[in-house]
Amino acid sequence: MSESLLFHKTYQHPTSNEWVVFVHGAGGSSNIWFKQIRAYREHFNLLFIDLRGHGKSNQLLKDIMSNKYTFKEVTMDIVKVLDHLKIQSAHFVGMSLGTIIVRNIAELAHSRVRSMVLGGAVTRFNTRSQILVKIGNWSKHIIPYMWLYSLFAYIVMPQKGQKESRLLFVREAKKLCQKEFKRWYRLTTEVNPLNRYFKDRELPIPTLYLMGDKDYMFIKPVKEMVAEHKSSRLLEIKDCGHVCNVERPEEFNKHSIDFIKSVAS
Repeated sequence: MSESLLFHKTYQHPTSNEWVVFVHGAGGSSNIWFKQIRAYREHFNLLFIDLRGHGKSNQLLKDIMSNKYTFKEVTMDIVKVLDHLKIQSAHFVGMSLGTIIVRNIAELAHSRVRSMVLGGAVTRFNTRSQILVKIGNWSKHIIPYMWLYSLFAYIVMPQKGQKESRLLFVREAKKLCQKEFKRWYRLTTEVNPLNRYFKDRELPIPTLYLMGDKDYMFIKPVKEMVAEHKSSRLLEIKDCGHVCNVERPEEFNKHSIDFIKSVAS
């Protein structure tokens, strides 16, 4: 594999021609999908990717490491992996901030996206999360990034049932360095402008939003988005928080696999 490509891992199905690509969120890695592998590989070919600076992609050559990241740059990293593997089109499953990247792939390379499953989707920062981002921006140069990340993880995932998800993301975030954390943190300034554009410009791609009903920071904006879009639908998972693929894997897997199979058939 070329060193300029993101780290990726595939599981090939003996008969299926359908590919599913998994995109994790900021601070995570492809390890967050460990509860999806067994269920998904029974039906599809799978591609797991570590975003730049995350997981096993944290040692990439400097030719793709810029001082300031943009969602376009991070998105095109994934398209390069698709080109390398000769995957013409696929179904995409994203989690948290990874849902913005999946939606941006659909914007920049529409023909590559057959459907989207957006879990714990971030479609807008509400007032509370905007305050949190501003506090983090003010303090990121003086407070160790793991302190900040651990605090953010607790605020986004505060319930007792979210402990596993919270610890998983904190553990994966430790693989980031301080400089890499700052690069990704700057992307938060793009979230609301980009999502306003996405809200106004619906793409005719089947989209399933899978949200925990206790994902208090992000579920309301998703409901507003789905109410305006004809190709999207929302399914709420009961007694579940932000990282629904980890907290309620059986329900997440069933609903998302059934959705993808309905599109593929």
